[in-house]
Amino acid sequence: MRQHAKVLWYDRAKYVFMEFCVENSRDVKVDIEKNKVIFSCLNEDNIQMYNEIELYDGVNPKDSREKRSDRSITCFLRKLKEKVAWPRLTKENNKPSWLAVDFDNWRDWDTEEEGEAALAEHYLDLINSVRNKGEPPVMDDLDDLDVEINSFTCGPAFFCPLKKKDPSFRRMAFYCQKDSYATELMTVVVSCSPAELKTENGGKKETMSGYNVILKDTVLFPEGGGQPDDRGFIGEIQVHRVTRQGPDAVHFVSSPLEPGAEMLVKVDWNRRFDHMQQHSGQHLITAIADSLYGFKTSSWELGRQRSFIELDTPTMTSEQVEAIEQLVNKKIRQRVPVTVRVITAYDSEFDHVRSRGLPDDHAGPVRIINIEGVDANMCCGTHVANLSDLQVIKILGTEKGKKNKTNLIFIAGERVLKYAARSYSMEKSLTSLLKNGPEEHVEAVEKLQKSARALQKNNLTLLRDLAVLTAQNFKNSTARGKVFSLHRKEGDNEFMNIIANEIGTEDTIVFLTVGDEKASGLFLLAGPPELIENLGPRVSKILDGKGAGKKGRFQGKANKMSQRGEVEHLLQQVMNGSGLKEE
Repeated sequence: MRQHAKVLWYDRAKYVFMEFCVENSRDVKVDIEKNKVIFSCLNEDNIQMYNEIELYDGVNPKDSREKRSDRSITCFLRKLKEKVAWPRLTKENNKPSWLAVDFDNWRDWDTEEEGEAALAEHYLDLINSVRNKGEPPVMDDLDDLDVEINSFTCGPAFFCPLKKKDPSFRRMAFYCQKDSYATELMTVVVSCSPAELKTENGGKKETMSGYNVILKDTVLFPEGGGQPDDRGFIGEIQVHRVTRQGPDAVHFVSSPLEPGAEMLVKVDWNRRFDHMQQHSGQHLITAIADSLYGFKTSSWELGRQRSFIELDTPTMTSEQVEAIEQLVNKKIRQRVPVTVRVITAYDSEFDHVRSRGLPDDHAGPVRIINIEGVDANMCCGTHVANLSDLQVIKILGTEKGKKNKTNLIFIAGERVLKYAARSYSMEKSLTSLLKNGPEEHVEAVEKLQKSARALQKNNLTLLRDLAVLTAQNFKNSTARGKVFSLHRKEGDNEFMNIIANEIGTEDTIVFLTVGDEKASGLFLLAGPPELIENLGPRVSKILDGKGAGKKGRFQGKANKMSQRGEVEHLLQQVMNGSGLKEE
C-alpha cells in the first residue's frame, strides 16, 4: 500500500538528494531509475510501505545511491543535466504536480555562501566515490542535519507519518551557541585527519595543506545561517577555518593534534563580537521592516566592511529607511533583552516564531532567538544578550537587488564607530587639500572635475596635433629610413594610430610605444601586411605582451618596454634585407 508523508528535498547544481524519515525500517528496497524512485520497506509497526516518486528530470542511476540509517533513508540522485535547476519551490499556485511546498527557500548556486558551497562539494564527492554499486559509503554526517533557514525544503511523497521524537537525540548547539560571550573552552580532540583548504589571497587562489580537527565541543562558531565562521586557537595552533559537517564542527589547522588530548580553545573575540553585533542587528532590522511596512527578508549577507539585507520590495523611500533606522535605535536605547531558547516543533509557542516553516517530518529541538516584544526567529548564529550591546545601527542606504528586491545596507556597533572615525579622517584630509570647509567639499570637487575634463580635452587635441606634426616631419625628411620608431610617455592608441595613418605603411615599418619606458604600456606595429603578420607575434613576445593583428597592424599591451631596443634592431635587420629569421 502507498503511505502519505513528507520528504526533505535538496536541489543542488549537480545533484539532488531526498531524505525519507523512517524509524527502524526493515527490508528496505530502493530502485533508482532514470525518471523515478521506487521505494519499499517495513516500518517499526510492521506495516508494508510502497512508494513511487516521479522525478522532474532524468538522473544517472549508476552514479546515484541510497544510504539507510536508524531513522532515515537518504537517496543521492546525480542529475543528467548539471547546473540545470529543477522547478523553483515557491508559494505560486502553479506548482509541479510531483512536488508542492508552502514556503520559498530557493538558493542560487552561484551566490551560495562559501561554507554552503563547500558542503555541496562534500556531498558531490560522496556521490562520485560510489560509482560502483557496493557497500554504502560512510555518510553519518547526513543523519543529524541541523535545521537552518534556507537550508532545505520539503514536499509530499507517499510515506509513513513520523511519531514525536525525543528532542535530545540531535545536538542543536555547540558551546559557542549556548554562551555567545564565552571566549575559551577546555575540550578534547576527537579526531585529526590530513586535509587541504582552498583560500584566496589578493585575487590569487591558493591551496593550504593541513588537518581537519573535530573536538568534543567548541567555542568557535562554524559558518552558517549567513554568519561567517570564527577564528581562534586550539592551544597555540591557529584555526584558519571552521565548517559544519552534520553534528560536528571541523577546525582546519596547519599542525596535527593528538586525538584524546585535552586542549584549550580560544576565540578571536573582536571578530566574534563584531559578528554578534551585525547578526543581531540584522534580526532587529528585519523584524522592524516587517512590522512597519510588511517588507519580508529573503536573504542577508554579513560582509567584512558592511552588511546588507535583501528585502522583498522593489523600492524603498528615504522616509521608510529613516523610520526603520529611528525605531531600531530606539529599541537599542530601551535595552531590550535578547534570549536564546530551545523548543520543539510541537510546542505551541512554535506557531508564533518568525520563519519560513519546518518540514512536517522534522524532529528534535528548534533554537529560537527572541528579542523581547519585537521578534522570535529560528537561528543557529551567535547573538548579543541585550540590544544595548549593539550600541547603534546606521543604515547607509539602499541599492537595487535582484528580481525586484531591494538591498538595505547597514552597519552596527563598533563598525559605526570605525566608520565615523574613517569619515572624519577623510573629511580632515579633504579640508586640508581643498582649502575649504566640509560643507563645501562637494562643490569644490565638482569644480575640479570640470576643470580636469577641460584640461583632458585640450591635452587630447594637442596630442592629435603632435601626432600629425610628428608624421609629417618624418615624411618630409630627406634622410628618412625604412623604419620609423617612437616612444612617448604621454599618449594612447589614438595617438599611435594617427601617426601610422599619416606616415603610411606601404614601404615603411612603424613601431610606436606609449607609457612608462621602464614598466608597461601600449605598442603598435604597422607595415606591409605580409611582414606584420609574421613580425607581430614575435615583437609581442619580445615585449612580453599580448596583441592582435589586422590588415597590416599589430597592437596590444607591452609589459617590458625596456626591450624596445631589441625590437628596433630586429626591424632594421628585416628592412635592410636580412630577412625574417625563424626562432
